[in-house]
Amino acid sequence: MDNPAFEVHEEGSKNDLSMGKINTISRMEKKKQWSLLSIFLVCLLACVVTTAIGVLILSLVYINNSQSHLNVQFAAGVWPLRTTVDPKVQKAVDPKFQFLNHLPKSKVFEYSGGAIQWARYRNNVKDYLNDEEEAFGTSLNSQKSHMTLGTLRIKSKGLRAPHWHFNANEHGYLVQGTAWIGVVDDGGEIVTTYNVTAGQVIFFPQNTLHWIKNVGNEDCFFLLFFSTHDELQTLDVDDVFFSTPEDIASRSLKPEGGIDFIRKFQKQKEDQAVNLPSNLAELVMNASYVQSPDSLVWRYFYDLKGSKEYQFPGGVIQMAQHWRNGSELSNNEKIFSEFLNQHQNTLALSTLRIYNNGLRQPHFHFNANEMGYVLSGCGKVGIINTESTIEFNINIGDVVFFPIGTQHYIKNTCDEDLLFILAFSTGDQLQTLDMDDYLQATADHILAQLFFKKQSEFKKIPKFKEDQAINLP
Repeated sequence: MDNPAFEVHEEGSKNDLSMGKINTISRMEKKKQWSLLSIFLVCLLACVVTTAIGVLILSLVYINNSQSHLNVQFAAGVWPLRTTVDPKVQKAVDPKFQFLNHLPKSKVFEYSGGAIQWARYRNNVKDYLNDEEEAFGTSLNSQKSHMTLGTLRIKSKGLRAPHWHFNANEHGYLVQGTAWIGVVDDGGEIVTTYNVTAGQVIFFPQNTLHWIKNVGNEDCFFLLFFSTHDELQTLDVDDVFFSTPEDIASRSLKPEGGIDFIRKFQKQKEDQAVNLPSNLAELVMNASYVQSPDSLVWRYFYDLKGSKEYQFPGGVIQMAQHWRNGSELSNNEKIFSEFLNQHQNTLALSTLRIYNNGLRQPHFHFNANEMGYVLSGCGKVGIINTESTIEFNINIGDVVFFPIGTQHYIKNTCDEDLLFILAFSTGDQLQTLDMDDYLQATADHILAQLFFKKQSEFKKIPKFKEDQAINLP
C-alpha cells in the first residue's frame, strides 16, 4: 500500500543522511587541512631553530678562530704587532736567521761622504731586502732586544752631519781611522770635542746632538749600536734648518742680512747625512780639532783597547761598562762608568778574542740581550734550547743576536783569532753564568738524581783555578 507520508519521510531521511555525510566529509577535510598546516608550521619552526643554532655555532667558531689568530699574531716573542698578515711571513725561513744577519749582503746606503748599512727592525716589511733580513729584524723587535746595529764608513775629510736620535742612546766602536767628535750639551753652553782612534769607544745619550768628522787620510769605519728594537728615529741639523720657515729661522738666528741671508741657503738634492762637498777646500780655510778637558771627554769616550784585559786559556775579553766596584778603574774610567749608569737603556760594549781552536763555552746572561759583529776570523755559533741546538757558521761582517737567558756558545774554526765587538742591553754590570760554573755549583747528589748517574761520577768533572770561560782542548 502506498503511503505518501512514508515516502516523504523516507526522502527526508535520505536527505538528512546525505547532509550528515557531507558534514562529516567537510570536517574530515578541514581536519586533514589543519593537520597539513600543523606539520608545515612545525617543520618551519624546526628549520628556523636549526638555522639559528647553526649560525650561533659558526659565529662561536669564527670568534674562537679569530681570537686564536690574534693570540698567535700578537704573542710576545713571536711576531711584532701588525695590522695585516704579510705573505712573506708564511714562507719557510731557516730558524738560524732569528740569530744571524749577513750584514755585508744588506743594502748599502751611499752618500757623498761615505756609506751606512743596517741590521735593524723595519716598520714597513717592504724595506727588508729579503726574508732572512726580515726574520732577523722581527726577532730583534719581538724579543725587545733594545739593540740595533749599523756600520758607518766616512771617507777622508767626510762628515757625519750633526744630528740626534729621538729614541735611542748610541754606542760606537771605531774599527779603523781617526775621527774628531763633537757633542753639544744641554743649553749649548758646553761643547765637548775629542779625537778617537781605532779600538776606542764613543757614547752619545739619547737626544744629544753630535757629529763625527774624519780627520785622517784613510776611511773611518765605525760599528754603531743603538739602544732600540724599534725603527731608529734620527734628525739631521740641515734637514731641520730647511724645514724651518724662513721668517722663523731669521728671527731665531738674527743673522746679518736678516731673512735675505737665510734665503741664500739651498737644500742639496742628495741626502747630506754623510757629507763631503767637492769644493770643500774652498769652503773651509782654517779647521781646528780641539780636545776638551778629560773631565768632559770621558763622559762620552772610553779607551777600550787600553783597558784591563781579562785573560783566559782560550782568549781575551775587554769591557766598556758600568762597574759596581770601580776600585780597579782609573779616574777617567770611573767618569765613563758613572755617566753611563746615569742614563736609561744604555749598553755595555766588549771585545771578545777567541784564539785558534778556542771555545767561548755555553753560557747565558741574566740581565741583557747580546748582539755581536765579527771583526775578523771565522767560527761556529750554537744556540741551545730545550729540544736541540741550532748551529751556524759565521764570518767577517756577520751579526749575531742572543736573547736574554739564551744559552749559546762560540767556537773558533779558523787558524787566526776570531774577534768580536759585542754589545749588551744593560747600563749596569753584565751578569753571566757559564756551564762549568753552574754544574760545579750544583750539589753532586742533585746531579746524580737528575741524570741517573752515580754520585761519584760527578767527581770526574774537574774544577779549575783559572776561569774557563774561553777554553782550549
